[in-house]
Amino acid sequence: MTDKHQAKKNVAKRKLTTLLFLVLFVFVILLISIVISGGISYLLLNIGVLPPLAERRFPIILIFLLLVSLLIGTLLTIIAGDHFLYPLRDLVAATKEVAAGNFDIKVGTSGPHEINRLAVSFNEMTTELASIEKLRNDFLSNISHEFKTPIVSIRGFARRLKKSTLTDKQREEYLDIIIEETERLTRMSRNIMLLSKLESTERLPEESTYFLDEQIRKAILLLKPQLEKKQLELQIDLVPIQITINEEMANHIWINLLENACKFSPEGGAIGISLKPKGEYAIVSISDKGVGMDAEVQKHIFEKFYQGDNSRVTEGSGLGLPLVKRILQLFEGKISVESIPGEGTCFIIYLPIKV
Repeated sequence: MTDKHQAKKNVAKRKLTTLLFLVLFVFVILLISIVISGGISYLLLNIGVLPPLAERRFPIILIFLLLVSLLIGTLLTIIAGDHFLYPLRDLVAATKEVAAGNFDIKVGTSGPHEINRLAVSFNEMTTELASIEKLRNDFLSNISHEFKTPIVSIRGFARRLKKSTLTDKQREEYLDIIIEETERLTRMSRNIMLLSKLESTERLPEESTYFLDEQIRKAILLLKPQLEKKQLELQIDLVPIQITINEEMANHIWINLLENACKFSPEGGAIGISLKPKGEYAIVSISDKGVGMDAEVQKHIFEKFYQGDNSRVTEGSGLGLPLVKRILQLFEGKISVESIPGEGTCFIIYLPIKV
């Protein structure tokens, strides 16, 4: 509330400053016009061009003064206006460039205060548009690559299955690979659609109140086959906490983070899962003792399609963590990561408790 009030005061202050500047501008033009026209009139009186000043000739002199003042004021206004409006002409030309798709255009920031602020805002806008365009191009490039890889794999193994010389074991192996790749495509398509939907959403509807610890336990049970396959030990410490959020979207958070912990944990390793309250937040931490990440990888893990571990690119699509981050943004929560290469990774999630 205080920030809004301060913003209104700042806007009012800028309006007052602009108004005072305009009044001062008009006053200066008027003053200069009067001084110059008075000087010209005095000179013309002295050289005899104008009749000597007398009461009956005063209206003629006054009309002459007004006409000269009007002419000089108009000329000064045109010259000054051209100087002040020059940045606006640059801005109009730059706007046409942006409309044509050139987002690298920038305008100069020298000029009157308000026009300068407009130019700065315009440059910020073009920088953001250029960033969005780059993300769009990267997205199209990445998505075509991510879909192409499993499709090529499916086609290759399907052709092999047509050979009559294959053993039953080979056929079984190839069919398993095809099923795995089709499931990967399905997950990728589902995640892309969900992420696209969430990016155009400002608020998640259908909030419900439930126990967060129970939801996390259910997510752990869903991943039981993966946990048992790698013989992973679970270290669970969940404090019962009631929370009010969209339950379905929250479930995506736990599934994605737990799947990552399973994927990057060595066989026979351990995964730690804890939930505890802290102030107005429920804090969930999910840690593993896997390969870990260096600082460079940590900078990019929430980018779409980014996969830091190239040896495991076939196990994911690089959409899980961006999806988690977007859901948390809609929940007004946040996520942080702590990781050491070779020692493991810990994701810490902060969810506001609203009951």
